[in-house]
Amino acid sequence: MYRVMIMKGRDMDERHSIAEARRNLPRLIREAEHGKTVELTRRGEPVAVLVGRRMFERLAAGRRGFDEAYQDFARTFDLPELALDPDELFEGARDRIPGREVRL
Repeated sequence: MYRVMIMKGRDMDERHSIAEARRNLPRLIREAEHGKTVELTRRGEPVAVLVGRRMFERLAAGRRGFDEAYQDFARTFDLPELALDPDELFEGARDRIPGREVRL
């Protein structure tokens, strides 16, 4: 089975069942190395995507960690000027009912 699909403006990529991918893994890896995106399916449902290392690094580079995102936020907004009170802001967010009794 070889089906061609279009993914978000990219050139045509491949879609294979996991069983097909096992039989054709070396070829699929070469294609991923050359920029193709290979979608893997189980019982017709997409479950994974095989991409080359360069593509993975490009995709992963776009992700920021929490600390970096928070620092950007703190530079953009004057936090003291916002005068946010965490106790007031999150009041009612947590259930104050004690949990079950635990015997040790």
